[in-house]
Amino acid sequence: MLSEQIKMPQLGESVTEGTITKWLVKSGDKVNKYDPIADVMTDKVNAEVPSSYTGIIKEIVVEEDETVQVGELICYIETEETMSNEPTDDAQSGVVNSSAQKETKLSENDTSMKTRYSPAVMRLAQEHNLDLTSVEGTGKSGRITRKDMKRHIESLSSSTAAVQKTEKETQEDPAVFPTYKKKPAEKIEVLSEDKEVPLSPMRKAIASNMVQSKEEIPHAWTMVEADVTNIVKYRDRIKEDFKQKEGFSLTFLPFFIKAIVETLKEFPEVNAVWGGDKIVQKKDIHISIAIAAEESLYVPVIKNADEKSIKGIGKEVYNLAKKARLGQLSNEDMKDGTFTVNNTGSFGSVQSMPIVNYPQSAIISIESIIKKPVVVQDDMVAIRSMVNLCLSLDHRVLDGLICGRFLARIKQKLEEFNEEKEHVY
Repeated sequence: MLSEQIKMPQLGESVTEGTITKWLVKSGDKVNKYDPIADVMTDKVNAEVPSSYTGIIKEIVVEEDETVQVGELICYIETEETMSNEPTDDAQSGVVNSSAQKETKLSENDTSMKTRYSPAVMRLAQEHNLDLTSVEGTGKSGRITRKDMKRHIESLSSSTAAVQKTEKETQEDPAVFPTYKKKPAEKIEVLSEDKEVPLSPMRKAIASNMVQSKEEIPHAWTMVEADVTNIVKYRDRIKEDFKQKEGFSLTFLPFFIKAIVETLKEFPEVNAVWGGDKIVQKKDIHISIAIAAEESLYVPVIKNADEKSIKGIGKEVYNLAKKARLGQLSNEDMKDGTFTVNNTGSFGSVQSMPIVNYPQSAIISIESIIKKPVVVQDDMVAIRSMVNLCLSLDHRVLDGLICGRFLARIKQKLEEFNEEKEHVY
């Protein structure tokens, strides 16, 4: 029988891989087009993979908790069109002919199945420089499984020794490893009283994304301190009435985001993404916000944030944070961000150096608002509410001059906040 392939879909901008956390179907199950067949986790979103066809799941080639690249095969499905073209045994004529054709197709398919390798098998073959024709498959129709590969690798003691020798030699020469990805993981001694915590698919995805960002982006960092006393007084005065009227709490974050998006309109160079051989300055301003939920980190997006009031931004933050806690964020919630705001102040941080959210060009951290004595007009000392704004930038796209001006403008907007001119609505 002929089969169609279902591959790992693109689940978000800059998402390059996903982890199958749970299969919702098994071989032999009938599914309709767009029915969910698997739960997938990436560094940005949890999502369901829909079936691309109506038919019967023929073979699942990726195991649960296995990570595969976007576009890689995850399962085969026998489509209805394929099944309708199959010859039937109760045909009124040509019964023998049909049976022979069917057996031929089955035989051809059995042969082809042996050379249909899963992503895991291909990776193991590449890592250990193995010829797959020399591996005996125990899967359906002689297909090679990951267990077959591991068994074969373990049996090649000479190859294992060679690999260990190579690793030892290269570890002694740091120049061999220009990046983190190529350096073999160091063996960490685990004592009896130590606790080993397995990596969750989400933690693996976050680690991979952060390493990519640090490897590919030449980071630079700068910071300013802003006096937000006027904002603090205004928010403290209206917060109870606001919550009673709107049904959610008004935090300081929407005030900062509002000032940031207004400044991004003045500095379009900062609202940009790296395009490989070009810099793309984005017309729309979509603000990614970092949200921690239990042990996971999500970065949903406030679309067209420059078109929203402080209240509108606050409502978006509230809704996205709620969806993150409930595990309800969709792919649409996570994509198209152009600039990231990280509210590290909510954890008591006063200074941080955030990692740029690839492929964006900058990320800003809003630190804790701290009351401190400050020298004001005429050398007077007053207690003011101060906050640090920390900006990390991609030095391929931006430089210190433009980012210094960008931060200075945000600082000015925050310090000149006037409740008579600026309102939350």
